[in-house]
Amino acid sequence: MTTASKAAPARLHDVVGAEHVSSDPAELSAYAVDGKLPASAVRPGSNEQVVEIVKYAAAEKLALIPSGARTKLNIGSPPLRYDIALDMTRLDRILAYDPGDLTLSVEAGVPLRKVAEALAEHRQFLPLAVPYFDRATVGGTIASGVDTPLRQFYGTARDYVLGMEFVVGEGVQSKSGGNVVKNVTGYDLHKLMIGALGTLGVITRVNFKTFPMLVSSRGFVATFENLDRAIDMRNRVAQSPLTPMTFDLLSPGAAYLFGGPAAERLMKSSMPLNVVSPSRWTLTIGYFGKEAVLARYEAELRHMAAESAAENVTVLGDRILAAAFAYKREFIPIALESSPATTIVKISVLPSRMKESLAVAAKAANTNQIPWAAMARSLGVIFFALLPVERSQASHRQVVATTNQILAAGANLGANTTIPWCPSEWKSALKIWGPERSDLAQMQKVKKVFDPLGIFSPGRFIGGI
Repeated sequence: MTTASKAAPARLHDVVGAEHVSSDPAELSAYAVDGKLPASAVRPGSNEQVVEIVKYAAAEKLALIPSGARTKLNIGSPPLRYDIALDMTRLDRILAYDPGDLTLSVEAGVPLRKVAEALAEHRQFLPLAVPYFDRATVGGTIASGVDTPLRQFYGTARDYVLGMEFVVGEGVQSKSGGNVVKNVTGYDLHKLMIGALGTLGVITRVNFKTFPMLVSSRGFVATFENLDRAIDMRNRVAQSPLTPMTFDLLSPGAAYLFGGPAAERLMKSSMPLNVVSPSRWTLTIGYFGKEAVLARYEAELRHMAAESAAENVTVLGDRILAAAFAYKREFIPIALESSPATTIVKISVLPSRMKESLAVAAKAANTNQIPWAAMARSLGVIFFALLPVERSQASHRQVVATTNQILAAGANLGANTTIPWCPSEWKSALKIWGPERSDLAQMQKVKKVFDPLGIFSPGRFIGGI
């Protein structure tokens, strides 16, 4: 701990008040990132206070990591330095909401659940159905760039974040984009903040486009003897005029996760029957519309399922669909709680290479005798969870061998393969950001522009950024 970091609380007290600063090791443990604790945690209550904290950190060259509900703090590399935990949860206001214009502006620390409740009063919603939904905040969700099952129809946050305010550099308040659906304010610099893990600055405000709530929805579930037949139906649907809301493939291992003790602890209700199979691959499709549209979807999906030799077909109504959807949304937390050393590999690949990617990942896991489960978005994003039965040196070697094989195969398939979640002490041996990237030099230039002193989450992003 540096002299400056020891003196930090006194200065931070002046900015936010002593009651919003902590140096108690017991309290600081909640802010640990890969086993590293900060010297202080500070909870600002306004943009102005965030600016002052960043100015102080820059002047003293103290490393600062922003956080919200801390559900995704262990994504990325261990920080090189960590002096101040910047807890944004006091900035939890809905600043502006115009249901008529479908626009919303919120502070970074507002919980997603609070946003959902406010929008539901006007029968609107945000498609941010991310893992840890009941706890996550807007800022942490945007900074982590975590995927959602609704990506199939609504896209990613990049598609409906209209603008953002953030603090960069030596405490400079910046703004990009706007708060209306149509704006021409120049470069969308705020999109660089999405998925950057807080390495470019501190998000303080986010403006969104909102969406009308669905009138009526259904879920179509088909099970298949093998991956080939499931992918065959996936391809038939993708080539049809249908535009599903969600479209995901689940391996047999997902049934064990969803029916296991971790799911029982984490979820509010049981997984509905006939949704996942412990011996079959499962294709799940969510769709919405008026009754005539729902009937058309069901008829066409049943026909395609028969052509692909589906073994079982189930149609889920609104209420059951919501419960099943929650399990897909929380696949990552359930997987992380289901093994003492869960390691999740994310494979982003062209849809035409999904079958090969899943097959090589399964072969690698099976060869190294590691239990696994997979959830694959139809668009080509695969979450492949390795589930060792113990956290041992032997398991460590098996996981390293398995992930290296998946990474090598992914490179041949043109995939972008990373390891967002794994035990902290294993990160030094795993290629968590995948192979070396050709655009690293450009990323480093961007980092230098936004964070010239290197105080924001140093070391957590690709290439030690």
